Amino acid sequence: MRIGLSPLTRRRLANFRRNRRGWWSLWIFLVLFGVSLCAELVANDRPLLVRYEGQWYLPVLIDYPETEFGGFLETPADYADPDIQDMIAENGWMLWPPVPFSHDTVNYRLTVPAPAPPSGLNWLGTDDQGRDVVARTLYGFRVSVLFGLALTILSSLIGVAAGAVQGYFGGRIDLFFQRFIEIWSGLPVLYLLIILASVVTPNFWWLLGLMLLFSWMSLVGVVRAEFLKARNYDYVRAARALGVSNPAIMVRHVLPNAMVATLTFLPFILSGAITTLTALDFLGFGLPPGSASLGELLNQGKNNLQAPWLGLTAFAVISVMLSLLVFIGEAVRDAFDPRKSFR
Repeated sequence: MRIGLSPLTRRRLANFRRNRRGWWSLWIFLVLFGVSLCAELVANDRPLLVRYEGQWYLPVLIDYPETEFGGFLETPADYADPDIQDMIAENGWMLWPPVPFSHDTVNYRLTVPAPAPPSGLNWLGTDDQGRDVVARTLYGFRVSVLFGLALTILSSLIGVAAGAVQGYFGGRIDLFFQRFIEIWSGLPVLYLLIILASVVTPNFWWLLGLMLLFSWMSLVGVVRAEFLKARNYDYVRAARALGVSNPAIMVRHVLPNAMVATLTFLPFILSGAITTLTALDFLGFGLPPGSASLGELLNQGKNNLQAPWLGLTAFAVISVMLSLLVFIGEAVRDAFDPRKSFR
């Protein structure tokens, strides 16, 4: 069954594709994000597949004791141990991922003090703790994007709901909400995040909740303006006269018009969320120590100026990621611009 698109949707898609920079940025970003989602298959200190004495093993998914491969210990096998590698090589083989390190794997085979420069084993070198930069960059990219997406979705839901209630009902509800937002938005967000993050041990969900307290206000003004404008339209008055409930009018009739302006802001909100997380990690108030983080890699580059590959790698990844998101946002803005047309 083929689903047909409305002429308006086709026009928006065509406008989006006309922006070649945004169109290709979307595909590049999706490819990079897809690779990061499969980071365990690209960078891992465990083999993807092991063939030993005629049996198949999946160490990347399952923990196997050392005794499975002829060892003496019941603990999980350390596949980087030369003894384990020799025992498996005698009766089988191992298939390693392209990067044989995870984000927290320390390379004990370094011939120079850490941070080690790029080599055939560590393509982008190591950090000051001997961890592979490629692996930490890949995992850090995934954490940053997932954090930004979660924060963008949750803050958009709250912001759209708050703006819809303000704009549709108006009056005292709108007045009280506006005064509250003026006071809440006047708080020093970054300082409060640093203070709260220093009181407790931060983690992914704790940081998400803290940043959600302030990020939801970014869409309130746009949605409120759309609802203030649309609540006096004739079709809204007709729906009220027919006895349609206020929630039904807001969701079915007014919200689709407000979503046009909302969607154009989402890529920029996403880039802002990623930037805030990177800044907190750089200052040491972000994710727990040892977590894969682009901001922590930037901080290591600052502390180890003799190792330029650390700062340059983090700068390049963050710059490319934010540039792609900005280009996608520009293309989305052009797609929903009613003044744009195509032949």
